[in-house]
Amino acid sequence: MMSNLFSVFDPSTSMMNLSLNWMSTMLGLIIIPMSFWLIPSRHYILWNKLLTNLHMEFKTLLGMKNINKGASFIFISLFSMIMFNNFLGLFPYIFTSTSHMVLTLSLALPLWISFMLFGWINNTQHMFAHLVPQGTPPILMPFMVCIETISNMIRPGTLAVRLAANMIAGHLLLTLLGNTGPSLNYMMLSLLIGTQIALLILESAVAIIQSYVFAVLSTLYSSEVN
Repeated sequence: MMSNLFSVFDPSTSMMNLSLNWMSTMLGLIIIPMSFWLIPSRHYILWNKLLTNLHMEFKTLLGMKNINKGASFIFISLFSMIMFNNFLGLFPYIFTSTSHMVLTLSLALPLWISFMLFGWINNTQHMFAHLVPQGTPPILMPFMVCIETISNMIRPGTLAVRLAANMIAGHLLLTLLGNTGPSLNYMMLSLLIGTQIALLILESAVAIIQSYVFAVLSTLYSSEVN
């Protein structure tokens, strides 16, 4: 039962289908028509306003007053990519790539490594000072260095696991409820459909929230090395 339950997250085994499954990661860029970007519409205005608000927030988190859009573009792109994949995973028969650690860790680990390399090469004293929080008693300083080092090293893992676990949890709940449908009567089936719709709305909110959390935490980790 458990293997069948988690099999909904497995990509196809054939090489052709396997490559097509992972190509769904970029499906959001393919299905968006060019008219969306060229002709002003309500969707374009809403999306542009969202990106502008994200830029202003990332600008504040990065702590740079004269920052241009290029400095926060990587985090806005990260948010957009994760959100598109989270939403696409809610559609039937579309592979949810963000529920796999292969993708989430591939996003989090290179970012964390680049932040650490930049910080230790260019701001070495600041990185050493960051290992001991201000006001720490001298007797606790060796322990705080160990704790801060471990906390820093597990950051890419927590970013990856948080995103994948939240995607898996929602899809598992939808799958569990969907599997009970054939054995229910009409009254319970109508109640199940209403519950599924409510869970789908909740999962849509989770798709946005988790992409936002991933991008904001990445921005905060970047601001710590400057």
